Amino acid sequence: MNQPVAETAYGPVRGTDDGRVMCWKGVRYAAPPLGELRFRAPRPPQPWTEPADATKFGKTCPQPPVPNFPMNLGAGPDEDCLRLNIWAPSGTQPGDGKPVMVWLHGGAYVLGSGSQPYYNGERLAADGDVIVVTCNYRLGVFGFLDLSEVGYDGNVGLRDVLAALRWVQANIAGFGGDPQRVTVFGESAGAGLVTTLLAVPAARGLFSCAIAQSSPVTSVYDRNRAQRVTAQVLDFLGISPAEAYRLTQTPVSTLLAATKKMFDEVPVRNPGTLAFVPLVDGELLLDYPVIQAGKGRTHPVPLIIGTNRHEANLFRLMRSPLMPITPRAITSMFNEIAAEQPDLQLPTEEKLGSAYARKRGSAKHLSIASDVGFRMPSVWFAEGHNAVAPVYLYRFDYASPLMKTLLVGAAHATELPYVWGTLGAPQDMTLKMGGARTAKAVSKRIRTRWVNFASTAKPTGIAGEPDWVPYQDTDRACLLINSSDRVAYDVDAEIRAAWGSDPVQFR
Repeated sequence: MNQPVAETAYGPVRGTDDGRVMCWKGVRYAAPPLGELRFRAPRPPQPWTEPADATKFGKTCPQPPVPNFPMNLGAGPDEDCLRLNIWAPSGTQPGDGKPVMVWLHGGAYVLGSGSQPYYNGERLAADGDVIVVTCNYRLGVFGFLDLSEVGYDGNVGLRDVLAALRWVQANIAGFGGDPQRVTVFGESAGAGLVTTLLAVPAARGLFSCAIAQSSPVTSVYDRNRAQRVTAQVLDFLGISPAEAYRLTQTPVSTLLAATKKMFDEVPVRNPGTLAFVPLVDGELLLDYPVIQAGKGRTHPVPLIIGTNRHEANLFRLMRSPLMPITPRAITSMFNEIAAEQPDLQLPTEEKLGSAYARKRGSAKHLSIASDVGFRMPSVWFAEGHNAVAPVYLYRFDYASPLMKTLLVGAAHATELPYVWGTLGAPQDMTLKMGGARTAKAVSKRIRTRWVNFASTAKPTGIAGEPDWVPYQDTDRACLLINSSDRVAYDVDAEIRAAWGSDPVQFR
């Protein structure tokens, strides 16, 4: 196997070439965030002269285990995790100017990595003739604990992503990529980072297109909420604000225990909220992204945004409290919103009853949870962003025979192996009950649209597929992705009538 060497601004890196794709793994894009650099904005790495080994994935950010949901991260944990991975078609030369797709992984801002098997960039790079990049960023307490009031930086996980995108701008030409054609794409929390980046002034010019798959758009909180979590973490650690310097010496295992405690408790205590998310800090992020979109203040780059039809079903399967999927949790969420924002006009029982008239029992509550957590925030963002750039709205409806049998359907994250072309890969159960031919055709269409979007800013499909037109207030076009694709109009009319057009309710 050949070992191609690519040049970066910090030093050469040696990867692999199997004749189909070249790959460089574990490439450092920032200095190790250790010691005094823990809870600090990322710093540039120290330069090197000899080719660095880039044949193995770098370590992933330490993270707690999740019951009922074992996760293969592709590499072990370590705080020295600020690394990225690059795939390029074999034969690609520096300066070839191929489109670039930079992936931000999901995981509720607490879990995941850029080296998970789902995100193997080989198929996407080789078949799409694009450069694919995945990256790690700091998670949980390490990345999204707001310590700005005790002398450290805030939003460091978001700052990591900005550093990775700056690295791509400065270095991707050496791997055959075009820094003027960079598409940032992600799913779940990764998609939340995408919609947040669209509202971050410092992100201007770092990417030319964006794709947000199941973005929790409104899971961005103000400093008051963030400070409550910070106070609880410090209390758990037995550290006073005046002793914040001790945080740089606290063992990783202790910080992981704090992450898990908050991750478990916050959504139970306050349904519909997460413990660790990007923060409106008035410096990096000036206002809620969904509000910025509504004011026409997001970066004017073309956007694909959408959700899966049965988002909340995954959280039922995992028995996860991350989403309010029971009547009690949903009622609690509404009561909390009403208490925090007493002047807000929340949906009435009559409106909800009309919007979900065809749903009964748990199906109704799962639909409400899906719409509150993902669908309506994505629609709100689309409605605002389309004033500054083309927006392409979708809904992923396809479910393989196994997913139908398990009553999972088109749940949260089920589109991932279709986007990456990793159906049937190790640990992917999608095709265990058959349906491979149809599923692979769905995957080919999605990958074609995503790659064409990254190449031309238009998500054209393969021959015989419908033309996916931009979302406009006049017709609200939406691509429904199923065993065959079709464009439908105003598919969200009923839920928009219930939830309205004011995203302030779920800030």
